Amino acid sequence: MTTSGTVCHPVDWQDAPLLDSETLADDLARHFHYTLGRDKVGESQHYLYQALALTIRDRLVARMRQTRNVTTSVPTRRVAYLSLEFLIGRSLNNAILNLDMAAEVSAALANYCAELEHIASAEHDAGLGNGGLGRLAACFLDSCATMALPVTGYGIRYEYGMFNQRIDNGQQIEQPDHWLREGHPWELPAPDKTVRVKFFGHVDIYRDHQGREHRQWLDTQDVLAVPYDVPVPGYGNDIVNTLRLFKSEATDEFDLGEFNAGGYAEAVAQKNLAEQISMVLYPNDSSENGKELRLRQQYFLCSAALQDRLNQWIAIKGAQFTDFADYHVFQLNDTHPSIAVAELMRLLIDEHCLSWDDAWQITTRTMAYTNHTLLPEALEKWSVALMQRLLPRLMQIIYEINARFLILVAKQWPGCAQKQRALSLIEEGANPQVRMAYLAIVGSYSVNGVAALHSRLLKEQLFADFYALWPQKFNNKTNGVTPRRWLSHCNPELAQLITAKIGDDWVKDFAHINRIRRYYDDDSFIAAWQKVKQANKARLCELVQQRCAVQFDSTMLFDVQVKRIHEYKRQLLNILHVIHLYRRICDGDTQGMVPRCVLIGGKAAPGYDMAKRIIKLICNVANTINDDPRAKAWLRVAFLPNYNVTAMETICPGADLSEQISTAGKEASGTGNMKFMMNGALTIGTLDGANVEMLEALGGEHFFTFGAKIEQIDDIRRHYSARAIIDNDPQLQKVIALLQSGHFNLCEPNIFAPIINLLYDDSDPWLTCYDFASYCQAQQAVSEAYQDPKHWTQMSILNTAASGQFSSDRTIAQYSEDIWQLQAMPTRQGE
Repeated sequence: MTTSGTVCHPVDWQDAPLLDSETLADDLARHFHYTLGRDKVGESQHYLYQALALTIRDRLVARMRQTRNVTTSVPTRRVAYLSLEFLIGRSLNNAILNLDMAAEVSAALANYCAELEHIASAEHDAGLGNGGLGRLAACFLDSCATMALPVTGYGIRYEYGMFNQRIDNGQQIEQPDHWLREGHPWELPAPDKTVRVKFFGHVDIYRDHQGREHRQWLDTQDVLAVPYDVPVPGYGNDIVNTLRLFKSEATDEFDLGEFNAGGYAEAVAQKNLAEQISMVLYPNDSSENGKELRLRQQYFLCSAALQDRLNQWIAIKGAQFTDFADYHVFQLNDTHPSIAVAELMRLLIDEHCLSWDDAWQITTRTMAYTNHTLLPEALEKWSVALMQRLLPRLMQIIYEINARFLILVAKQWPGCAQKQRALSLIEEGANPQVRMAYLAIVGSYSVNGVAALHSRLLKEQLFADFYALWPQKFNNKTNGVTPRRWLSHCNPELAQLITAKIGDDWVKDFAHINRIRRYYDDDSFIAAWQKVKQANKARLCELVQQRCAVQFDSTMLFDVQVKRIHEYKRQLLNILHVIHLYRRICDGDTQGMVPRCVLIGGKAAPGYDMAKRIIKLICNVANTINDDPRAKAWLRVAFLPNYNVTAMETICPGADLSEQISTAGKEASGTGNMKFMMNGALTIGTLDGANVEMLEALGGEHFFTFGAKIEQIDDIRRHYSARAIIDNDPQLQKVIALLQSGHFNLCEPNIFAPIINLLYDDSDPWLTCYDFASYCQAQQAVSEAYQDPKHWTQMSILNTAASGQFSSDRTIAQYSEDIWQLQAMPTRQGE
């Protein structure tokens, strides 16, 4: 790699607004009275929140501009992080923490008799993500800024989030999440950077005066991609990176034929289709229209982001690309942005007249692919027919990439037609499909998994043939989460306790958190840790009461599972154990049991019937148990509706036990497991995803493991008999008998029949019945451990102490060193 010219230039910080309380108070008053035109606060905190957000944004924008100048004034090697999701949550408190302005903000708000906690509650969670993938991307951006790395996030500015979840009689009801309805004060529109994205049309071939063949994509229906920039502040270093989100807008052109024929309304309606691209996060793609819209979203993002980067390059270097690959990396966050491989080829060949070989060399030196799933059905495929209609030029390029790639396959495995079929980017059949993950692998120089086990399984199973072909491409980058958001911000009392013992270096270098290990046997520290936990549990009780109308008892064990509802994550296994506990209580068998509150939360995809039925079962079981006076002293259950980032900021500090119980080999990594660990929750889990590395870091005696191991799964499935397992497990028999009796659905006959049928299904891929007995044994071990408060607290301290390697700072340092090869930008402090 050429490194000349990549040294970052010093930053001129003179223009940055001051962070003192007096200046802050003046700016807050100016925005409140003049920008927003308000006279007094009134009952609503909305305008005061808006004024404070604008005041903080002023300080971020100046630093964002100065940070950007470092990487745009001269060529600098930098990363474009392409992701369809960025689950950033609320921005106000995060910005205040990273700017270290809490005291100054509190002083300024005192003039309005207001407290930051109440003002911050007026902010909506940004509806830019769905789950772990998007939250990981947000953590990564925080770490990149904190480590002063030149990384820009690229995403879509969705008007509506996934959905707001309401529970009505146990049923999930999806309601619009119009998170932008009151504006988003953190964003800055950049209409001068708007680019056009093409769809539909056809491709013509022509030859230039030198006889060279060219292709033109003509008669397209174009959409404008308008950028909105959101500042991403680093912690304590005055670096502010950018998250650039694109909104789709119609062009100003009309279909003149339609218009002149009197079809004005029809012509305008066509333009309204452009707005749909960024209207809602991840539409349901079970219908053909849903599939088309999702593909349009993916191409819209990739084309807009790549054009943006190419335009920035041309502004500095002109239209020459000989060293473009020395300065650019495009990190593909999962398979969703994989169309970027073909789009970069199109832009370089069609728009900038590079040869195929030159364009391919640039593409394969700049694209890097992160895989986030072991589920084959989650690896996106698009029908060739859809691609040819929607993106005809891209389909031509994919065909050419595939033809050249299959020549390489033929050389590696001469005469093996089976390898040709297995590795082809085009899956044969009645409805041929483009395998997008394969396109990402072929077009990238790096392919990484997100946990050690996940990466091993990619190489041994999912992408084994590609690994045989290109072993040097494959690597592992175990996920992490930012300790700023997921400990310092969400658990301030624990953060203060830790800082009082070991100093505050851990906030920026989380490896230092292991220093608290030395205090795990200190009685005063244990007592202080317990006091903090009780306060956090009390706050979680308030949240559950408010959202679920269920009264939790903070003296009980808090057993928590919050994540997307999916069969492989096995919320069903959790609720079967809850039924098992309830059955024991009804039988008077409470020996060795500890009182516990079970909290489950998460959203099911709108078209996922079984996931929705599991939610219904959880809610019905909760209602039955909570209404039974026999259970009150022992067991309480709640399903938390509309689980999101802000809710998690209260949940993970208050949890005692973290449920990470996916079927082995199904969860790529998990990040909720890391957030709970950082906050001192103990884990009950299978040896799946990053659980394996968490156990190694912690030690098996402080981690409650259960279930089939990945090495056993294939053999278990070959001989799996659900009925035999049930017949040989009296406890499971009782649980299923209670389900079959209709005890939890007295007025809704047979509503849970599909779940019962799944449990008896010998082809159950989730092995729920197989792992039930082992899970109950691990839960009994949890109960026994919780009966010794000191020992439990010691294990809690050791969990936090061992969580250092699960910081996203560590993950990003590995990305930077092994894949991106970036140089850190200079900071005000010269760090």
